[in-house]
Amino acid sequence: MLKALFICVASCLLVVNDGNIIHRCSLAKILYEEDMDGFEGYSLPDWLCLAFVESNFNISKVNENVDGSFDYGIFQINSRYWCNDYQSHSENFCRVDCQELLSPNLISTIHCAKKIVSGPGGMKNWVEWKLHCLGRPLSYWMTGCHLG
Repeated sequence: MLKALFICVASCLLVVNDGNIIHRCSLAKILYEEDMDGFEGYSLPDWLCLAFVESNFNISKVNENVDGSFDYGIFQINSRYWCNDYQSHSENFCRVDCQELLSPNLISTIHCAKKIVSGPGGMKNWVEWKLHCLGRPLSYWMTGCHLG
């Protein structure tokens, strides 16, 4: 519980740069502290690449899709399947309001992302990750980041 509170407060303080953009290394540290490194076989560089190609590290990004659904937050999580936006039909597999995925504490976003990659397809559920990150060297995403 104390760890979650610390992560919440720390991530709120680390989101600077235009108020909506989180620094790459700050995101790496939060993801590391939330045990995302190696989760379902995906490394921190995979997660950082995903955050960059989906939102350019913008935690408050919302994008409307041609089918009327919306993508939310740093990982652009879709309302059709994963969260409830109260605007369109949603399966809401993550059992979360889409607005929570725009929160600077990132906890709801991380929990939902874990659910997504734990299912069929893993990170391949994100088209941009497949196009720009899959099978490429990604270690440079961690350059200059100190997790300890």
